[in-house]
Formats: sequence, C-alpha cells, structure tokens
Amino acid sequence: MADPVGRAGARIDAITGETWRWLTQDSGEALFGLGLGAALFVGLQLVLIGARRVFPAASEGWRGLMRALVDRTLQLFLFAVALDAATNVAAPPGPLLRLVDNLFIVAIAVQGALWLRELVLGMIRHRAVADAEDHSALGSAMGVITVLVNVVVWLLAGILILDNLGVNVTALVAGLGVGGIAIGLAAQGIFSDLFAALSILFDRPFRVGDIITYGNSTGTVEKIGMKTTRIRSLSGEQLVMANTKLLDQQVANLRRIEERRVVMNFGIIYQTPPDVLESLPGHLQAIVDAQPQCRFDRAAFTGFGASSLDFELIFFVTVPDLAAMVAARQAVGFAIVRRFAELRVDFAYPTQTSFTAAPDGRLIDPTDLKGRAPAGG
Repeated sequence: MADPVGRAGARIDAITGETWRWLTQDSGEALFGLGLGAALFVGLQLVLIGARRVFPAASEGWRGLMRALVDRTLQLFLFAVALDAATNVAAPPGPLLRLVDNLFIVAIAVQGALWLRELVLGMIRHRAVADAEDHSALGSAMGVITVLVNVVVWLLAGILILDNLGVNVTALVAGLGVGGIAIGLAAQGIFSDLFAALSILFDRPFRVGDIITYGNSTGTVEKIGMKTTRIRSLSGEQLVMANTKLLDQQVANLRRIEERRVVMNFGIIYQTPPDVLESLPGHLQAIVDAQPQCRFDRAAFTGFGASSLDFELIFFVTVPDLAAMVAARQAVGFAIVRRFAELRVDFAYPTQTSFTAAPDGRLIDPTDLKGRAPAGG
C-alpha cells in the first residue's frame, strides 16, 4: 500500500500541474471564470454588509436572531460559493474541479452547522429569556443545552463531510447508535431529571415564587434546579422534590387563579314557613351582590337533611388574592346571619325528639304541654 503522504503529494502535484496547463493553454476561459468568481464574491460581501444594516446589532426578537445568523456567516463559505459558481461556468480540469467540489461540501457543512446551532440556541434563548425568572437555573440549562446542540450539530456535519468525500460512514453511524443507546440506558435517571428540568424552565407550568399544590403538600417554589425543585411548605420546612417525580403527578398552580369560587352550605329548621323558604334564594343573591368584587352564581334548596332543610350558596370573588376571598366569605356569612335574624329564620343543628308511649300504645309528644297530666295527679 502506498504511503498516505506520498499519495497526498501526488494528488497535489496532479492538481497544480493540470491547473497550470489550464491557465496557460486556455487563459481566456480561466480569466473569465476567475473574474466571475471575484465579482460574485464581492456581491455576496455587499449583501452581507446590507444585511448588517437591515438587522442592527442591538436588534431583539426575530431581527436579533437574523443578525446572529449574519454574524455567523463565514468568509470561507462565501469564497466557496463564488468559486463553485465560477467552476460551473468555466471548464477547469478534473482534479481542480474535484478540489473545488470538496471545498464547497466542507464549507456548506460547516456553515450549515453554524447556522443550525445559532438558530436552535437563539430560539431557545429567546423563549427562555422572555419567560424565565430563575436566571441561575436558566444559565445551567443553557449550558447543558449548548453542549447537547454542539455535539449533535457538529456530529451531523462531520458525517456529512466524510460521506461526501467518499468515506464509508455506515460503520461509524452504527457505532454511534449503539454507543448512544448504551449511554442513554446508563444515564437514564440523569437524563430524565434533566429533560424534566428543561420542561419546567421552558414549558413554565410554574415559576419561582408560585404557590403550588402537589399530592398532599402545598408550598412556594423557591428554586428550580437541574435535578430537583425546592419548595417552602406552608408549615415552614423546605421540601426537595425530584423534577421527574414532581411532573409525574398533578400540580395545581394557585398563583394563576383568576377568580376564586366560594361554596357555603347551611341548613335551616323544618318549622320555617314555605313562603320564607321560597324567598331565601333572592335574599342570598342580594347579599352577594351587595359585596364588592363578588359575583353571584346560584343559591338553591338542595335536599331534606336529617335535622334541616339544606341550602347551597355559590359565588365568585373576582380577584385572585386569597385574603380578599377570605374577607368576602366572612362578610357574606355575617350578612346571612344578620338577614336571617331579621326574617326570624333559625339555623338548624342536629336534634332528636323522643316520643313516649302511653299504656294504651298511644304516642305522647313530649313538647305537647296540654296533653301532660298535672303534677302530683
């Protein structure tokens, strides 16, 4: 087998020799191709300068993303594009044409990797910065994401370059697939918590400072890390939950409540007159409507209880503040007590009446004073 250095030298000699003969024997076509390539390179430079003016360095949003893509455009890529266009018009010798094609493939792969990397990271960074409040967790997440994106993008670029240069990449791709599966299985728990953290940071089911309820616990989110989330419970202790376990269960975000629903159940005595019973829903609605930041929903008779006629009152407090809801519920409750006192409606409480049987089997109502025998009789 020939020495690789010797083969490379022979190829360089062939390229230089063929190129020199082409330049000397067909100089007109060569000069036309070189002139076209130079003009195209200058034109691409002018387009790049114009793009920088259209998208200033201080741009934000999609304009800032476009500016980042412009800044990541390589001079090598522009040169390769211009040179490839020139060789398509002119007719250079085979060795030179293959060299230009290889240079164009390498430039396209490298430039595509840079653009794809900047596009993915820019979109993720824009989404995260727009919503994120925990900058330390965001910095850690962006560091991990940057590493993952770099590995994937440059690995794809390297495989594309090798494949187009004639290298058999089948075994390499198969080896990378097997190695990736092995690494994924070995670090399954780490990757699960990592992607759960990324889901929390970018999907935003809750943020730092939100009050959440999960399982039987309620607390305020203090820190979102790459593996765990720290929550300060209502009783004062700090709870540390793995991100994967936290997202595996239902999480209620109390901070995102727009209005609070209040349900009040009560019962009144069976001796209440029917006309008073029928008027109670209207009185309850008037009580709720008189309270600020309250919206009446319904008030209705719900059933016959063991010791009471049962009613249900439902209304909404139109602000999310918990203290406002507690104050409104208290005000409505006191107003109900005051109004029922004016209507002479008594609240029911558990009672039981015992009846005594007379010698003849007749039931005697203990509340019937007229039917009682006089004392000492």
